[in-house]
Amino acid sequence: MNAADPTPGAVRIDGELLWARTVLTDAGIDSARADAEWLMAATLGVDRGRLLILDDIDPAAARRFRAAVSRRAARIPLQHIVGTASFGPAELSVGPGVFTPRPETEFLVEWAMRHVPRDTDVRIVDLCSGSGALAIAIATLAPNARMWAVERSPEALEWLRRNVDDAPGDVSERVVVVAADVTDASAVGAAIDPGSIDIVVTNPPYVPTTTEVSPEVAHDPAEAVFGGADGMSVIVPMLPVIADLLRPGGVFGLEHDESTSVAVVSAAAGIAEITDVAAHDDLTGRPRFMTGRRRD
Repeated sequence: MNAADPTPGAVRIDGELLWARTVLTDAGIDSARADAEWLMAATLGVDRGRLLILDDIDPAAARRFRAAVSRRAARIPLQHIVGTASFGPAELSVGPGVFTPRPETEFLVEWAMRHVPRDTDVRIVDLCSGSGALAIAIATLAPNARMWAVERSPEALEWLRRNVDDAPGDVSERVVVVAADVTDASAVGAAIDPGSIDIVVTNPPYVPTTTEVSPEVAHDPAEAVFGGADGMSVIVPMLPVIADLLRPGGVFGLEHDESTSVAVVSAAAGIAEITDVAAHDDLTGRPRFMTGRRRD
């Protein structure tokens, strides 16, 4: 593929990366350089940082790399191509049938960790767990945390159970997978004692169905992305379930669409058992999640 290969049949990595960046940029991908490097690293089975010390690859690997780049140019999510997604301290298996965790949701991990006590055990529930990103990341960072990861989708549950099983033993044994609808108080209460939870985190389906999404988001399960015409079809019935789960003084954090911040805060404030409702922005100043507390 390149005329000046240092060894017969070898293909220069820098030339392949340059080609890939051009293809991905032309496809409208803002992170073209990083995606090209991640795809090359995945092709070679090495850490991305090692690409700096590698010069060339064999033609078979180059063909695999170009096939992966072509899939990414078709706007298939990078994580689906490489098979994993990084989320905080966790490396998760993802693919068709489960929502791909986004970096912005790590704000919920940071918020939750500020409420995890250092000297006592803590009980935490992750509602709409999907791949298990929040549950596994928090359990990894908080060795005193016992987690429940609640998910209803059969397809997502397969990924969730796989990720929990693949987590380090000290993490895996502290995460319980619960197959239940987060809007069904009786189903959730049958698996988790009401009034016993210190912290609830959730990244529910919240995008209004009229919202135009990127081609990558279109590869996520619709039921994990969209929350009805107003983005509130899961959030509103889930809030009383959250209130039931929390012990007096327990806290929760809920990610939402930037267009529904006022509606979500209002819905939470309208529940008698919930107080101290607050909205939070991300680093770009956009409304990202809200928090509240179960009344004492």
